[in-house]
Amino acid sequence: MPLDQQHEHDLQNDKRGEMSFFDHIIELRTHILRSVAAIAIIAVVFLFNKDFVFNTLIFGPRSPDFPTYRIICSFSHWVGAGESLCFSPPKFNVITRELGEVLMQHLYISFWLGVIGAFPFIFWEFWKFVRPGLLDKEQKAVRGIVSICTFLFLLGVLFGYYIIAPFSISFLASYTVEGLDVSPTLGSYVTYMTMFTLPMGMIFEMPILAYFLAKIGIVGAAVMRNYRRHAVVVILIAAAIITPPDVVSQTLVSIPLFGLYEASILVVARVQRNREKALKAAESKSREVTPYEED
Repeated sequence: MPLDQQHEHDLQNDKRGEMSFFDHIIELRTHILRSVAAIAIIAVVFLFNKDFVFNTLIFGPRSPDFPTYRIICSFSHWVGAGESLCFSPPKFNVITRELGEVLMQHLYISFWLGVIGAFPFIFWEFWKFVRPGLLDKEQKAVRGIVSICTFLFLLGVLFGYYIIAPFSISFLASYTVEGLDVSPTLGSYVTYMTMFTLPMGMIFEMPILAYFLAKIGIVGAAVMRNYRRHAVVVILIAAAIITPPDVVSQTLVSIPLFGLYEASILVVARVQRNREKALKAAESKSREVTPYEED
């Protein structure tokens, strides 16, 4: 970094250190307004693409040509199982019961698509607000946090959209009794699609949360291993809350959640190892300095 930029960076850090409580509130408001503006811009783009939003994104998992169905069916033929693993949702109509329901659901969908699309920018704005309060060592320790959080969030959303949604919609649309036709309202269908995707994006941030909790000493790897059975129960309850009341959806959510829990244990264990190494290095350094101080 050039000297003039470094000097400016130091001046900004000094200025931030002298900021009052109200100055922090004003700065936080600026970051929030930028994030809201990013959400609004992306949401407006989806508002002007109604056919793509509904026919491609929202109604995609109920189409037999959805990629998940085709990939699983191709895999079934590849392993020699024929059509045994092939499945697709039954044909059903999505209806509206209220005037203006399509418009309201379009606004609702566009907003959440704006949040998903602007998530990298939103987290970057949040990180810019928090970063000046961290020490240089702490900033280096969480280098790349924006990219990692964005990747995990989008991975969770895609998992919910391409894995949980197809299986759940196929199961729920097929679960009926004689004489009844499955015709969900648009609001009900959109609500389920939201439940399949957004919560999974947040849940996939579990390793990041575990990292920060381990850094401040709240959780440890040994504790997480000892409470693994309790975690399984909590995961099953969480899966039951964020998914429809069917075994297939709960199982599809529970498996990655347990995998994330195990990944969180590895993250916490690594944090503890690094902390122990730092303590040992500090102790050895202090032992080397002590004899000279006594002389």
